[in-house]
Amino acid sequence: MIIRALFYLIGLFILSLGVSLTIKSNLGAGAWDALNVGLSQTLGLTVGSWVFIIGVLLIAINSLIGKKRPDYLAVITIFLVGTFIDFWLMIVLKHWLPVNMVFRFVTLVGGIAGLSFGVATYLQAKFPLVPIDNLMVSLQERFNIKLMTAKTIGEILALIFALIFKGPIGVGTIIITFGIGPLIQVFFPGMEKLYKRLRNES
Repeated sequence: MIIRALFYLIGLFILSLGVSLTIKSNLGAGAWDALNVGLSQTLGLTVGSWVFIIGVLLIAINSLIGKKRPDYLAVITIFLVGTFIDFWLMIVLKHWLPVNMVFRFVTLVGGIAGLSFGVATYLQAKFPLVPIDNLMVSLQERFNIKLMTAKTIGEILALIFALIFKGPIGVGTIIITFGIGPLIQVFFPGMEKLYKRLRNES
């Protein structure tokens, strides 16, 4: 259980660092993260607070779409992600901003890698998923469509609202949308092997 909890917490911590770096790159964040930034800049509250609020709304939406009980435990996951993102953005990286284009691009790539690695790590624990991932599953099951189609629908919806609230949409958004899946697949097998080895040794 300790190994499981460590993978969960460390994964979410690295994931949130990755998200924060993509935001700091100022080249465009992922659609959902851009929405949270846009809401923060337009309506107030921190980015992490909007991660939590949007997450709670998605838990309710997922429940309605799937006609099942809300995944209440997912509240813990989004609370941790929101808290960690605020920690990185408001404390660690508060006064740090990459200036030239090369440094901004390196920051974006580092953020995408961190985000992918974090997802591949926290998934090993098999604790409640981030509601965004559950939305994809709910749409797929409810309308009998492919997972990729369901994922695309969710991303487009987030992108539309991010544009409405003037979130940071840019080339990074496109790279993140098409690059996260393959990168998670790169990191996942290695983290899965490490997780199983540590569990067998403990």
